[in-house]
Amino acid sequence: MIDLKNPTAQQNAMEAFFFGYQAFTSKADEMLARRGLSRVHHRILFFIGKYPGMSMKDLLSYLGVSKQALSIPLRQLLEMNLVESLTAEDDKRKRILAFTAEGAKLEQALRREQAKLLQRAFSEAGDEAARGWLAINQTLNRIV
Repeated sequence: MIDLKNPTAQQNAMEAFFFGYQAFTSKADEMLARRGLSRVHHRILFFIGKYPGMSMKDLLSYLGVSKQALSIPLRQLLEMNLVESLTAEDDKRKRILAFTAEGAKLEQALRREQAKLLQRAFSEAGDEAARGWLAINQTLNRIV
C-alpha cells in the first residue's frame, strides 16, 4: 500500500497522475489543435459520442458547467459542421445533439488514439494494475 501520509509519496502519486493524464491527452490535443479546437471541445465530442441523441441539458450535466460556459465551444463545433443541434421529436423545445459525418469521424479518430494508448499501458502494466487504475479513477469520480 502506498503511504500517502508521506509527502514524497503524495508528490510521486500526483506527479504520476499529472504526467499520465498529459500522456493520455497529448495526441488528442495535437489532433484538435490542427482544427483550432481544444480539450473542452474534446469533452463535448466525447459525451456526444458516448450518449448519442443526448439533450443540451444532459450535456451540461455531464460536463458540470453552466450554459454560458458551454455556449462558445459548442457554437464553434456547430459552425465547423462537426455537431448539429436538432429539435427533439417528443418536445419541440428540447435540443438534441448529434454528430455530422465529419464530427463522427473526428470523434472516432480521437477515441481510437486514446484507446490504443490505454490498451498499450494496460498490456504493459498487467490486468491487476489495469483493474486497480480503473477502480481508483471510478472512486475519484464518486467521492468528489
